[in-house]
Amino acid sequence: MIAAPAIVERAGLALLRRFDPETAHGLALAALRAGIAPAPGLITSPRLRCTVAGLHLPNPIGLAAGFDKNAEALLGLSRAGFGLIEVGAATPRAQPGNPRPRLFRLRRDRAVINRFGFNNDGMEAIADRLRTRPRDAVIGLNLGANKDSADRAGDFAKVLAHCGRHLDFATVNVSSPNTEKLRDLQGKDALNALLNGVIAARDGLDRPILVFLKIAPDLDAGALKDIAEVALATGVAGIIATNTTLDRTGLASPQASEAGGLSGQPLFEKSTRVLARLSLLTGGRLPLIGVGGVGSAEQAYAKIRAGASAVQLYSALVYGGLSLVPEIAQGLDRLLARDGFDSVSEAVGTGREDWL
Repeated sequence: MIAAPAIVERAGLALLRRFDPETAHGLALAALRAGIAPAPGLITSPRLRCTVAGLHLPNPIGLAAGFDKNAEALLGLSRAGFGLIEVGAATPRAQPGNPRPRLFRLRRDRAVINRFGFNNDGMEAIADRLRTRPRDAVIGLNLGANKDSADRAGDFAKVLAHCGRHLDFATVNVSSPNTEKLRDLQGKDALNALLNGVIAARDGLDRPILVFLKIAPDLDAGALKDIAEVALATGVAGIIATNTTLDRTGLASPQASEAGGLSGQPLFEKSTRVLARLSLLTGGRLPLIGVGGVGSAEQAYAKIRAGASAVQLYSALVYGGLSLVPEIAQGLDRLLARDGFDSVSEAVGTGREDWL
């Protein structure tokens, strides 16, 4: 027999699919704010508890940036079972992003394409919400740059300086494909200058926090090597691999030709290979967070064995709902136990060679 909460969630997901994707997304956030979304609370075990770059997590299953762009549903998300939550991206000034439609479900592929373009309420409004954040959750902010900024590198430091006191970590996002020329900041010299500016802003906080770097999956071997070298040299706490892809190989959905970044199941293999290569390049000196196509305990486990100390998900929630969070966490616990691992850290990188 299917439990009543599962029936309610399935009905809710079916209802949301009758709306256009962006409206459905807004309704999901409203449900979280109203306290009517699934809320299993803390999900942990001695095997799932882990430390990533100094962050103490109840489990290694995180929410990726983009779901709660404006930090509007922090309380509901903190009760949804995630080990860490990343909100944003935030830019110094509010901006509307790209015109609608800009979010597309690719149901046949269990994927999503978005071309939002960093739509958000701006750092001041987001900081006001972060100020009253739940204190029993691990919360970070994805940093972005305004589309019309004359100093995009400076924008990242500006957002961190304004919001950092309310955060556990921040992520430098130079990997969104939806802001023109943003990915150019992944070049070695530009990235080195940008990260040094962000680290300087971080060091100016009363309580310095961790800074992560989020990269694209569409990087060649030389670019990945450069990024690893810059990350190690500048003192970032870790790398989040990866953001969405521009690749459309193998898609079956009619929306596949839409412009924007692709996420979800088709990204799993590509992003995991990038993760494994980064794991090899950094030699365990930097924690990695694996993102891209995580929709099951098996996929979370594969990311960890490829080199990730934790994982994040977002697109899978479109198809599986928030009940996926406890399902993946509890399933991961069983997989670790099956293979004789007493902790997440023991499993990190043990299957890396399979992805190289």
